[in-house]
Amino acid sequence: MLRTKRVTEVYDMKVFTDDGNYFGDIEETILGSNKVFGWKVRATKGSYLSKVLGGAKGVIVPHQMIRSFGDVVLISKDAIPQQEQSEEEE
Repeated sequence: MLRTKRVTEVYDMKVFTDDGNYFGDIEETILGSNKVFGWKVRATKGSYLSKVLGGAKGVIVPHQMIRSFGDVVLISKDAIPQQEQSEEEE
């Protein structure tokens, strides 16, 4: 059976990657043409996103990258911004 959630129930939910890494928290819904276009994920203290972004406050994750909603939100690892290569790796 398909279970639905209201958009307001999703706000402040924890977001994890499909690898199990804590990514951030849902902050806003981005709507377009009466459909969910994406989700604004806030970079919270201790999250993978805050380590990668540095001073930025968050990212927009396209709705297609969301794997599931439940007690937490599960996203595809393809939605993770790639870290810049360090000088040692180059």
